[in-house]
Amino acid sequence: MLRWLIGGGREPQGLAEKYPVQSIGEEQTQNPYTELLVLKAHHDIVRFLVQLDDYRFASAGDDGIVFLWNAQTGEKIFELHGHTQKITAITAFPSLASCEEKRQMILTASADRTVIIWDCDTGKQVQKVSCFHSTVKCLTVLQRLDVWLSGGSDLCVWNRELDLLCKTSHLFDTGISALIELPKNCVAAAVGKELIIFRLIASTDESLGWDVQEVKRLLDHQDNILSLVNINDLSFVTGSHVGELIVWDALDWTMQAYECNFWDPSLQLDTQQEIKLCQKPNEISIHHFTCDEEYLFAAVGRGLYVYNLQMKRMIACQKTAHDSTVLHIVTLPNRQLISCSEDGSVRIWELREKQQLTSEPVPTGFFNMWGFGRVNKSANQTIKKPQENATVCSLELIGDLIGHSSSVEMFLYFEDHGLVTCSADHLIIMWKNGERESGLRSLRLFQKLEDDGDLNLGF
Repeated sequence: MLRWLIGGGREPQGLAEKYPVQSIGEEQTQNPYTELLVLKAHHDIVRFLVQLDDYRFASAGDDGIVFLWNAQTGEKIFELHGHTQKITAITAFPSLASCEEKRQMILTASADRTVIIWDCDTGKQVQKVSCFHSTVKCLTVLQRLDVWLSGGSDLCVWNRELDLLCKTSHLFDTGISALIELPKNCVAAAVGKELIIFRLIASTDESLGWDVQEVKRLLDHQDNILSLVNINDLSFVTGSHVGELIVWDALDWTMQAYECNFWDPSLQLDTQQEIKLCQKPNEISIHHFTCDEEYLFAAVGRGLYVYNLQMKRMIACQKTAHDSTVLHIVTLPNRQLISCSEDGSVRIWELREKQQLTSEPVPTGFFNMWGFGRVNKSANQTIKKPQENATVCSLELIGDLIGHSSSVEMFLYFEDHGLVTCSADHLIIMWKNGERESGLRSLRLFQKLEDDGDLNLGF
């Protein structure tokens, strides 16, 4: 009922037909988040959340305002004004471990073509940069080098004082949509359907000069890259608009695994014709990844897929995890996963092992194993399923957090303070562990009574 009280029922947005989606009853015995706190401050879509430390986070969105919050109490700490248009990127910029003065700062980029650095301890604007040729779409901090990068129509490298150290010598028509750090002072940039590797080179003299050089272009994707995420120190992954998943070596940038059976390029059919023959592009677009040491979790259209990195194959999925596109996913302890969607839902899943009792040939590949598209030549072979009684997995729904009335853009997980979600309904919701909060309240009451001298234990 809470969703209707806050602002409307959960209806699929932009869908011509409804699909069966797994549901869960009111008795959600495995869902710990039984209490919520609604934070109302923004006046437009809240698109970004960033964790600052163990007890603070920042929010930003289309109203151009940045808010700093206490993750335990929901108290608004600061309201940061400085941008005139919507926020397009935000990232934390902590002090170096070697610095005596610890200053937690954040960087924000806006459609007004500015970037501002803020002091989170005072709520003051430290400095603003407004020399960009286009909107900055992504920000990345290279903590080890104490520099940060901005990606838009070009790639720029800055220091903590917002001095421009170097930039690419050419502009990109499509712009850089995502950036990640790689070993050996390298970064990977998603530019349309291209993945470009840049290396930062420090000057050998005392001028403290820098240079940024393009070292390689990877042209293996057939459509725009929507997701670019580090897996570990040795590999990273990209996902595209037409459902291509590529795992890359982070040191030599070679392909470690490729999964896409949406269409067969060898047929030489028109791309748009193929899309119509199969599924709509947004139904197989890979919008987000998250991973742990063993598994890669992918948000594909309305579904969730679990890819075993060592075995290089899919081991579990929920093809219709939500009514609409899944926008963000994060892993939790105990093999759990949280996902949020355009339909306004936030759901908790658990990866469980189950017994596979039969043995039969199954097609390889990322999508056709679960009924996506047609098989291409490289995946037209079959592999044997695990031997009888071999273990496979399933994603089971264990919690449905109902509170938002429209698209949930992303969320943060605080181990001690629960979840924080943001949405197109202008709201931020803090989801609390009911049992934990009850225990903390009891402890605080106990301490207060003890301090006031009103506690008599009868000893």
